[in-house]
Formats: sequence, C-alpha cells, structure tokens
Amino acid sequence: MIRLICPDDHQQILAIAASTEVFQPHELATLETVLDDYFASCEDEFGHRAWVLIETHLPVGFVYLAPVVMTDQTWELWWIAVSSSHQGRGYGSRLLTHAEQAARDAGGRLLLIETSSLPHYQSTWQFYHRNGYAQVAEVPDFYADGDNQRIFWKRLRS
Repeated sequence: MIRLICPDDHQQILAIAASTEVFQPHELATLETVLDDYFASCEDEFGHRAWVLIETHLPVGFVYLAPVVMTDQTWELWWIAVSSSHQGRGYGSRLLTHAEQAARDAGGRLLLIETSSLPHYQSTWQFYHRNGYAQVAEVPDFYADGDNQRIFWKRLRS
C-alpha cells in the first residue's frame, strides 16, 4: 500500500535512506531538514508531495517530489529510496510510477531527476533507464571534484 507520509513516519524514512548506504551523512541531514519543513508547513504549502510504501504495517520505501518554481509544470524528484532489505521487489518502480501519476494529476508535464555520477550510483542510473528516463545532462564537478551531477528526464504528457 502507498499512502501519504505523516509525521510518525519521520524516523523510519530516515532509517530507510540510511539503510541504502548510498546517501552521505550531509544528505541524510538534508533529508531530515526537508521532512521537518514538510511537516511544519502543513505538508503541501508549496506543492510538495511525499508518500511511503507500506509492507507489513511498516514503511519500506518513500518518494518525495515537488514542482519546480518558475517553470511550466516541470516537476523534480527530490528523493526515492527503498530499504536495503526490500530492494529488488519492484517497490521502487511502484513508488516512481505513483509519483509520476501524482505529478500528472497536478498538471505535470516533465519529471526531472538528478543524481551523482559516482560509481556506486550505477544501479540507480539503471533503475531510471528501466523506468523510461533518459539522461539529458551531466554537470562536471557539481557535487564535488570528480562527482558530476547527472540529470534524467521523462515527459509525463504530450
């Protein structure tokens, strides 16, 4: 089952992200701040959306997206993660499909995803390709020297 996140999910979402061993400590701290802001601003004040995927009464994955200001209905996926113990079961694709539909329902035209070029993100790039995304840009040394930003793109409607 996929449902909107609620404040009670906060620590479990952080634990899911940490379990992937992909995110660096400062990225996990940013996620915590984003969640704090999300819950403090009545959840949808700026059009942000977030859901958890529940299995056996516990969140095992989450997705977070938002419209990009100063664009014509472009959305950006900020976070998507499935706990390491639940990966490989199609949960990430279910969450991504759910997020895409939510963006479409809100008038979304494009969905962008940015990620790192570091080698341990290879399965992430493959995941996006399998789900119909194309890499459209790479910004050298964006995150740090030798850590480029890769941008993936998918059209949500014609």
